[in-house]
Amino acid sequence: MGQRTELEEIGEFGLIERLNPKQEIRNNSTIIGIGDDAAALKYNDKIVLVSTDAMVEGVHFDMVYTPLKHLGYKACVVNFSDIYAMNGQPKQITITISSSNRYSVEALEELYAGIHLACEKYNVDIVGGDTTSSVSGLFISITVIGEVEQDKMVGRNGAKVYDLICVSGDLGGAYAGLLVLQREKVTFKANPNFQPDFSTYEYVLERQLKPEAGKKTVEWLRENNILPTSMIDISDGLASEMLHICKSSDVGCELYIEKFPIDYETTRTLEEFKIMADVGALNGGEDYELLFTIDQKDFEKIKENENITVIGHITDKSMGCQLVTPQDTTIELRAQGWNHYRKEEK
Repeated sequence: MGQRTELEEIGEFGLIERLNPKQEIRNNSTIIGIGDDAAALKYNDKIVLVSTDAMVEGVHFDMVYTPLKHLGYKACVVNFSDIYAMNGQPKQITITISSSNRYSVEALEELYAGIHLACEKYNVDIVGGDTTSSVSGLFISITVIGEVEQDKMVGRNGAKVYDLICVSGDLGGAYAGLLVLQREKVTFKANPNFQPDFSTYEYVLERQLKPEAGKKTVEWLRENNILPTSMIDISDGLASEMLHICKSSDVGCELYIEKFPIDYETTRTLEEFKIMADVGALNGGEDYELLFTIDQKDFEKIKENENITVIGHITDKSMGCQLVTPQDTTIELRAQGWNHYRKEEK
C-alpha cells in the first residue's frame, strides 16, 4: 500500500486541488470550471452558471437549535449567493435530500416550506432533484443554475493594482449568532428545563439562521453601471475570500481594519466571548455578503450607497496581502476561517 495522507494535513482547499488537478478543457462551452464561485458554460449569447453546495447534519447545522424552515431557506440562499458572486441571476435549482426515519413527513414539509419561501423571494424555480434514505441524520444538496451576459460576468481573477476593495452589508454577525447558539446548547444539555432568552441577540441570530444573498447589491451595481473587476461571496470569512481573489488575480492587497463594517450588536456579542470584532469579521464566515473590487473611477458612485463600504485597495503582488491597523502598522493577512478537514493548530 502506498503512502497515506490524512485529510487534515491538506485541508478542504488542498483536497480540491488534489482531486482536481488542472485539466484540459474538452468542450468549447466550458468557460470556467473548478476554482470560482460557480462554473460558467457558454450557450449561444448567454453564460450559464452552475454551482452546488451540500449541507450535512452535524457538520453544517445542528438540529438542537436550527428550525427546519430556516434550514431550507438557508440551504437555498447559500447557493444563490454563488451565482450573485459571478454577477449573475439564479434561475433554477435541483434538490437532493437524504433523510433518516428520525424525520417525519411533516418535518420534511417544514424544511420544504423554507425552500419554497426562498425560491419565491429570489424568483427561482425548482426543476428537479432526488430523495433517498439515510442511515443517520439529514443531508441536503442543492444545485443552482443561473445566467449572466457574457460581457457582465465577474470572476475572482480580474482585480488590478489600485482597484478599490469593497464589501456589502456588515461582517461577523453570523459568527456571533453561532457562538450564542452553541453556548445556549451547552446550557440546555446541562439543564433541559433551561429557557434561553434571545431577545438581545435577534440580529446576530437572524444572520446565522436566515442569511440573505447579494441580490440587492448586484442589482444596484447594474443600475449604476458599475462592473466589478472581481467578486466573491463571504462564506468562509473575509480573510479567506480576500486571499482567494489575490491568488486568482495574482495581486496583493491592503485591508484597513478600522474600515470594516461591523454592526453594534455583533461587536457587543463578540465582546461577551472575549473576541475582538475585527477578528470575527475576518474569520467568522457565513455572512454571505459580497466582497468585490472596482476601478477607482467608480468611487464617486459607490460612496453614495450606505450598504457598500470601501475597506482597502489592491496592490502589486510583491507587496503581499496586508492588514493595516488603526495605528498604521501592517500585519500579514492570514486565513483562519472555516476549512473542512483542516488540522487545528496547537
